[in-house]
Amino acid sequence: MARYVLEVAYDGTAFHGSQLQGEIPTVQLAVNKALSTLLRIPIETWGASRTDEGVHALCNCYHFDYDGVLLPRFLYNLNAVLPTALGAKRLFVAKSDDFNARFEATSRCYRYRIYHSKDPFLYERALHYPFTLNKELLNETAEIIKQQTNFETFSKRNTQTKTFLCKIFRSYWQQEGEELQYIVEANRFLRGMVRGLVGTQLQVARGKMTIQDFRDAIAARDCSKANFSVAGHGLYLEEIRYPEGLLEEIR
Repeated sequence: MARYVLEVAYDGTAFHGSQLQGEIPTVQLAVNKALSTLLRIPIETWGASRTDEGVHALCNCYHFDYDGVLLPRFLYNLNAVLPTALGAKRLFVAKSDDFNARFEATSRCYRYRIYHSKDPFLYERALHYPFTLNKELLNETAEIIKQQTNFETFSKRNTQTKTFLCKIFRSYWQQEGEELQYIVEANRFLRGMVRGLVGTQLQVARGKMTIQDFRDAIAARDCSKANFSVAGHGLYLEEIRYPEGLLEEIR
């Protein structure tokens, strides 16, 4: 029995999140059905990172077991049966039978995209946010985030996590053409964390919170102090990293 890892990309507005929820249309359900159809046996997958409804992914990974050899053409055949909003990008075979797409990942990187002036070509691809923002304050809040380890304030309630500790590798804002973008990379993320980070920073940038309010909110470890209101369609899961040598790409 071989353990394979499938890298996919998707338009999050077409799904009710990535994680399996019975027969509700999710990314994982679509992947499971496509693999089962193609391989002609029931296939169950396990995902590397959970994304909420509306959140896009340039890279998410699912591992699954199959007692057979998969050839490079498998990706072409798989894409033929996957929904239009979901694409298979790369296929790997794990060097170890106990490889886990979620727990072996060393980091995930997210990007949140914002635009100021109305643009129909960015509809549901980024957040239309027509407010004046203090970019110096955004840079300051992003630096504060890098200094933190406990992110309970930015975790939605009813989460099943056992710890709120995360290690932040990158946290910064950048201007990319007409878009303002927030990039954050960490070893792990909590439920709703990135949207909470973005929404709360934007409150500071609009003058609705001070820098001290932002620090106090983090210290409170209370999710009612964070703002989770920014739309999911502005958020992209961009990259998942694994240690070298664990996976071999099938080409």
